Amino acid sequence: MPYLGGEEALRELRRALSNPHVQADPARYRGAVLRVIRLMAQGADVSGLFPEMVKAGAVADVLQKKLVSFYVRAQAPRQPQLALLAVNSLRKDCAHPSPAVRGLALRTMCGLRMPGIQEYLQQPLVNGLRDKASYVRRVAVLGCAKMVKLQGDCEVDGALVNELYSLLRDQDPIVVVNCLRALEEILKKEGGVVINKPIAHHLLNRMPDLDQWGQSEVLTFLLRYKPRSEDELFDILNLLDGYLKSSSPSVVMAATKLFLVLAREYPDVQADVLVRVKGPLLSACTSESRELCFTALCHVRQILRSLPGHFSSHYKKFFCSYSEPHYIKCQKMEVLCELVNDENVQQVLEELKGYCTDVSEELAQGAIFAIANIARTYTEQCVGILTELLGLQQEHITSAVVRTFRDLAWLCPQCTDAVCQALPGCEDTIQDSEGKQALIWLLGTHGEKIPNAPYVLEDFVENVKSESFPAVKMELLTALLRLFLARPAECQDMLGRLLYYCIEEEQDMAVRDRGLFYYRLLQSGVEEPSSIQWALWSWELHLTSVCAFISESLVSEGNKEVPEVHPDTLMSEGNKELLKAHPDAGSLSLIPDVSLTAEQFEKTWLSLDTSCQLSLPWCGPVHADTIQTALRVVHIQTIAMSKAGAQPWKAYLSAQDDSGCLFLTELLLEAADSELQVSVKQTEAKPEALQSFISALRTVLEAVAGLES
Repeated sequence: MPYLGGEEALRELRRALSNPHVQADPARYRGAVLRVIRLMAQGADVSGLFPEMVKAGAVADVLQKKLVSFYVRAQAPRQPQLALLAVNSLRKDCAHPSPAVRGLALRTMCGLRMPGIQEYLQQPLVNGLRDKASYVRRVAVLGCAKMVKLQGDCEVDGALVNELYSLLRDQDPIVVVNCLRALEEILKKEGGVVINKPIAHHLLNRMPDLDQWGQSEVLTFLLRYKPRSEDELFDILNLLDGYLKSSSPSVVMAATKLFLVLAREYPDVQADVLVRVKGPLLSACTSESRELCFTALCHVRQILRSLPGHFSSHYKKFFCSYSEPHYIKCQKMEVLCELVNDENVQQVLEELKGYCTDVSEELAQGAIFAIANIARTYTEQCVGILTELLGLQQEHITSAVVRTFRDLAWLCPQCTDAVCQALPGCEDTIQDSEGKQALIWLLGTHGEKIPNAPYVLEDFVENVKSESFPAVKMELLTALLRLFLARPAECQDMLGRLLYYCIEEEQDMAVRDRGLFYYRLLQSGVEEPSSIQWALWSWELHLTSVCAFISESLVSEGNKEVPEVHPDTLMSEGNKELLKAHPDAGSLSLIPDVSLTAEQFEKTWLSLDTSCQLSLPWCGPVHADTIQTALRVVHIQTIAMSKAGAQPWKAYLSAQDDSGCLFLTELLLEAADSELQVSVKQTEAKPEALQSFISALRTVLEAVAGLES
């Protein structure tokens, strides 16, 4: 038996295809053609059989014509000269009495990727657009888009475009949808197909005739039409009402999007639509189709930005099952974080706690970070669960928990004591860079509350030569200097050793420069340790804010060039003013840790009169983390804050000076790109202290607004 793809096999096939006896027997002839197709599918070079295969297509057998068509489209780029033989045969088939043969011939001609084919295509396509058979018209419409793409940058034929626009009123619904897609491709440079009032109303009336795919496509194109009157708008909404109950999730979502766009000036209508699509969305979220489930979850997250808590009563629908893939579990955990309330917080936290021990390290850390997000509102329960997870002594779990503790210590100062009590022993488990940085930061910032903090940092100092992550070394420098200011006797010796190593032996220039900066800062004879502390906090604030700003710019602006940021430009003029307004430099001295609960804040707030009100310009959305970080630096605590994207957005702040006077503040932003309303109340009448507090608060908010804009 000859080799499957060898020369002898090709010669045998050529003899079979040319044998008159084989050609006289339709079954044997088709079998020979099928063998050629089988060889081609297996990767053999069968382009040498092109003339014989073209001749095999000139038969009455439609099935054999389809096989030859498949061969010709695949081999035409290798045999462009011989492909002209097939073109003549295909042009004859375009006039065949059978619609199936005419449509097949058009499909084959449009699929020939060879130069100069456009001149042979134009007339058969025009005839196909006017053919009586709907199948031929469907093929011809799509063939027009292929022909224009083959023409490249040549000017589009206006007569062809008009012909396609006229076919939008074709009796066959598939022809209508194909025309929309073809016009969209042909007129891409002009902005796509134009949907005017007659076309929009015609498409709406043809919607019942379309299949689910066609309905979804038409609803997407109708987004381009803007009704001219309120009556027309509600007529369109009434026509679309039934598609919100469609069995196809794609149709439901397309109709929902069209509803929301058309009714953008009617919030009540939009809210009613979102309520009505809750059922189909929940069904799609539990679908066996992973792609459909993921898409539905993305829609749910988008809706929750406009209607927080909209799916709270159905939170169990978003519990993860064992067989679901990682990306769906991550989406469900994000949704659960948005649905937490007083009634279901315990059940949600128990569910997330179970995910923290998943065999997938990435999923386990994602669950820990989800608990940390909930901890901003339900701090006590979440910190208790995170502390329990430390007892498992697994490296990836401990690292994630310590990183969340670092963020919570910034954003929720009331949980600092619990975090500090849970830290001892974590240093033996953590091995990754981010976990080490978080632990070192906590030991340096809150080392006064952690008895063994200097001794843990001393272990890091002794092993600094073997540390492979420069970021850990830089964090160790900052933390040890900060702890030295609070506990100098225990840290002086190790700080000297660390500075000597970083300056004299370290090869990384960033670490060496940081060490020199701190050495010269200490050598300059600064008598007030709090001034050094303030400099360290300001340094971290500016680095964090600028990095966040650059990161968001990269995400939102795609390939736009981001300007280079130099260390000496990190401090803007506004931030320099912030340093001048620091409590140590003026008459106001704020206490770092103020234990004021939300209930105490509310009671005090309601009992006081407003001492001062002012408005600040604000552009863009509010980034809560950046604001909380900046306020924390100047010892202003966050009691409560709305979620990002909420309208109106509110935040309640508190601060206390060294004399015991409380400053309570409300921030209110009605909508994006508007003014930020600031209301301040104080427990004691101190005009000078109030003025200093407002100055510091205003400078911080203006600095953050400058970064975010």
